[in-house]
Amino acid sequence: MRALCATDLSAASEATIENETCLDCLGRIGVRTIHLVTVVPANVHAGMPGVDFEERRRRGLDRYRSVIEDAGFAVETHVVRGTPYRRLNGLAETVRADLSVVGSRGQSPLENRVIGSTARNLARTTVVPLLVNRVERAADDPDVLREHLFRRILFATDFSEHADRAFDAFSYLRHAAEEATLVHVRSPKDDGSTGGVDPAERLAERANTLEAWGIETQIEVRRGDPAEEILAVEAAVTPSTVLVGSKRRSRIRRLLLGSVSEDVVARATANVFLVPPPRAI
Repeated sequence: MRALCATDLSAASEATIENETCLDCLGRIGVRTIHLVTVVPANVHAGMPGVDFEERRRRGLDRYRSVIEDAGFAVETHVVRGTPYRRLNGLAETVRADLSVVGSRGQSPLENRVIGSTARNLARTTVVPLLVNRVERAADDPDVLREHLFRRILFATDFSEHADRAFDAFSYLRHAAEEATLVHVRSPKDDGSTGGVDPAERLAERANTLEAWGIETQIEVRRGDPAEEILAVEAAVTPSTVLVGSKRRSRIRRLLLGSVSEDVVARATANVFLVPPPRAI
């Protein structure tokens, strides 16, 4: 597997890239090659007096390269220019990445729906599964909040094809997972149709699959606002990562907030592993 790790060479990015436990978790799920990429903003150019951003970023990536190579990965570095989320998506397709990783300082103390703009835009547009890795917010030398990326997974499902695709990620996440909580929220907006099968039974079927892989699993069925209830379960079970699926969105809808997956990405304390629709071939 190939992972694309985005960095702006900040302390928050360094926390993700240089954490040995995080790197070990990526290795356990099958990542063998890491593409380190940093994006130089389009409005910064080589002609600016006294500034050589691209060379400085290459040197920064070289420092990270040695750490990751020592952890047993093959590493390629990329310095690109443009709008960060667009260039990261484009590079993910070019190198055929299996997932992308981006660090996020998490919740703002003033506005709990705000995360970094790059992480937010990637969550809306990502072409490959995206791991939003939470990093301490109010710290000069921050560390990741949940080192064991996939040890305890909270999987949220509405039994849609998007959720089923996210559940399929357990085929590789299971190699680093020990515990899982499966949750379904019956929204007041639901029409009451569950395909003739009780939600608890449907969760139990998925739980049986995980138990057969040696993952200790519990299930929860709740009623209420999906995002609020998922976040309530997260607060109760403190997972390493919340696993959710996302839908393909139009350009106009990408500008809007409000989907359950976006609420979870913006407000969860845990890491979030977001699985998008398959990319076009």
